[in-house]
Amino acid sequence: MPPTDTSAIRRSIPLAGIDQLTLFGTQDQNLKLVEKLSGARLIVRGGELRLSGDAEPVDRAAALLEHLIELIQTGSGFDVSDIRRYWSELESGPAESLARLEAGKVVIRGTQKIIKPKTSGQEEYLRAMTRHDIVVGIGPAGTGKTYLAVAMAIDALHKKTVRRIVLARPAVEAGETLGFLPGDLQEKVDPYLRPLYDALEDMLPADKVRKLIESHVIEIAPLAYMRGRTLADAFVILDEAQNTTTNQMKMFLTRLGLNSRAVVTGDKTQIDLPPREESGLLQIERILRGIEGIAFAYLSTRDVVRHALVQRIIDAYSTGAPGSDSHAGGE
Repeated sequence: MPPTDTSAIRRSIPLAGIDQLTLFGTQDQNLKLVEKLSGARLIVRGGELRLSGDAEPVDRAAALLEHLIELIQTGSGFDVSDIRRYWSELESGPAESLARLEAGKVVIRGTQKIIKPKTSGQEEYLRAMTRHDIVVGIGPAGTGKTYLAVAMAIDALHKKTVRRIVLARPAVEAGETLGFLPGDLQEKVDPYLRPLYDALEDMLPADKVRKLIESHVIEIAPLAYMRGRTLADAFVILDEAQNTTTNQMKMFLTRLGLNSRAVVTGDKTQIDLPPREESGLLQIERILRGIEGIAFAYLSTRDVVRHALVQRIIDAYSTGAPGSDSHAGGE
């Protein structure tokens, strides 16, 4: 345990009924991290966790610990990366921001899966998807753009607000030049659609995903397959939209039929189009802003939920500075 602090005790948190191993972490790594991030001192005495130090660090540390306890009590897990993200949220906003993250969860019915936003950016993105028929999610890799959109699509399917899910991606390049690849068409495009399968299979049993695909309740296809169709009663996701041409983007958005919703996701820093070809994602950001029913949600490196190094790598590439690390609370 962290060493005893002799300064005045400012806050105490009861530990009765709480899984202390989960809260404290292996060899108290969670408590040590909270101490390091906050500057507060933590000790366990008489069945309670006592916090001491300056008022502001203690208040923030207490808010963080109370949030972790709430996650434990609701059966949700967390790790040291989550703790860093929650601390970053507290540094940039009030403690209530953590409660909003909990309120924004998506429960995948029939499974034990609960999808929760881990940052305020993700929470705003999820909220946009509940309030608008078309949402454009823009941000770097690892921010959960596609994963959260798939969660919302499954939720809509379970609630019967849509009858099917359609997931599309531009294959290989925006021109979808697949002819040189070996195998039949399905074998050619499957590697490029694999991230969509991965997101589905992380939320639903693989056999259920297979049955839903076989019954055409879920369709995963290259963007070119959308041409000439009208998609009614569907939740439609266009992934990797930065690699669509302007004509492809217009084609996709005009496929929407009655009672359909669309989410477009993309990363403006990873455009693979030829130099003279404008990205459809950049165009709609310019021409569709302000249209009622369409929302743009922006995520940043602060919303990266992959390995902690991913965030640092993205920051380094964006600044061009060796060893750049702008993440608050990062090590």
